[in-house]
Amino acid sequence: MRQLIAKRLLQTIPMLFFVSIVCFGMIKLAPGDPVLSFVTPNMHPEDIERMRASLGLDKPAYVQYFLWIKECLSGNLGYSLINHQPVLDQILERLPATAGLMGISIALAVLLAIPLGLIAGANRNRFVDKLINLVSYIGISIPLFWLAILLMYFFAIKLHWLPSMGMRTIGTDSAWDVVKHGILPCIVLAFGFLAVYVRYIRSSTIGQLKEDYVQIQYAFGSNKSTILFRHVLKHVLLPVITLLGMSMGDLVAGAIVTETVFSWPGIGTLGMTAVKGMDYPVIMGITLFSSVMLILGNLAADILYGIADPRIQIKR
Repeated sequence: MRQLIAKRLLQTIPMLFFVSIVCFGMIKLAPGDPVLSFVTPNMHPEDIERMRASLGLDKPAYVQYFLWIKECLSGNLGYSLINHQPVLDQILERLPATAGLMGISIALAVLLAIPLGLIAGANRNRFVDKLINLVSYIGISIPLFWLAILLMYFFAIKLHWLPSMGMRTIGTDSAWDVVKHGILPCIVLAFGFLAVYVRYIRSSTIGQLKEDYVQIQYAFGSNKSTILFRHVLKHVLLPVITLLGMSMGDLVAGAIVTETVFSWPGIGTLGMTAVKGMDYPVIMGITLFSSVMLILGNLAADILYGIADPRIQIKR
């Protein structure tokens, strides 16, 4: 297992290098000029060029890239072009909000998907299975931003049960206030993943119920609930762990959309602000940081897979 972890960590180096090249190239090919946001109508061309040079944007693209890589290797992701604050400090400041939103959402999706998927698979083509499938299809089909607006309209504007935006109420400093602000974003982010996980677990459950060990358990007098949650569940968890690792990219993208709609003060909101202001260093820093999260998420999935099935460790 240690060799696997070391090997995967070494593989992250060329992957991050490739991601940084692609992201930097796309940023440079995008239309617009960040210097224009600082230009006033009466500013002379010489002053504009001086400002461009002070931001390091007067050099060729490949020189800017290598200078950025050099700073990254020293632990510095650069400074924002908008607020002139260190990029790494801004990301770390907003990381707890994003990590909390993502962690709670994925945990909620998994905890609900396991029993729902098992029940749907055990009652194939019955009413409860059709009902769960209907909810799953709705979750897969609905865009996150539309669901977020819909929930915000009903629960925040119409019913006034929950706050609609932000992470805290001004003048209120309590944990319950943060929880209330996080309910709607967590539901929106978890719903899409819940629908996908339920479909996978249902399919895996149907396959496992055809195995010989299930019939043997019935012969020993075990009831359906015992077989499902004590025996079938062990085999169903393996594809779920793999699915969790594959879902990290969608989780990061979903968090960006959800944070933007609900004005949640996380990395996603910071990234959208950077894109609107063409803040290149912040965009590059968030992209690199998100790539690291994705790679570590897949590594964690591999480790959990090996723990859940010891035979994986032997093969590797």
